[in-house]
Amino acid sequence: MTERFVLSRQIEFNHCDPAGMVFYPRYFEMISATVERFLADEIDYGWTTMGASTGGFGTPMGQIDVRFSNPSYLGEWLDFSLVIKRLGRASATFEITCSGDGKTRFVCNATIVHAETGGGKSQPWPDAARTRMTRFLDASEDPEMRTPA
Repeated sequence: MTERFVLSRQIEFNHCDPAGMVFYPRYFEMISATVERFLADEIDYGWTTMGASTGGFGTPMGQIDVRFSNPSYLGEWLDFSLVIKRLGRASATFEITCSGDGKTRFVCNATIVHAETGGGKSQPWPDAARTRMTRFLDASEDPEMRTPA
């Protein structure tokens, strides 16, 4: 069975527009925070370990697609549930589902690239990180789509 990483967070005033609803660009910050916590907490390969601020590696966003379905409001608690849809040689595509009170708020497909921070050239995932990431591969996906060519 595929493991899921779940990050729960409460909607704060700084996330909202004057109507008290989450202003949609703030969701992108929450998506980034979910990926950051996943890499640090579950994979033991967070941005500090990568050396992102010291000329090592980072994980820039290569592609992101979000389908919004319900609004979120000040004070609500949301769960951000992450699985890996594809794990490439130097990339990973996540499906992140945001929900609260039994309603899906959005579904996101986001691809990050493991790359050098200095020049941006992609680099293979370290073996230990890659091994840990495989626990979160969506088992329902076709194995041919999950591995690098």
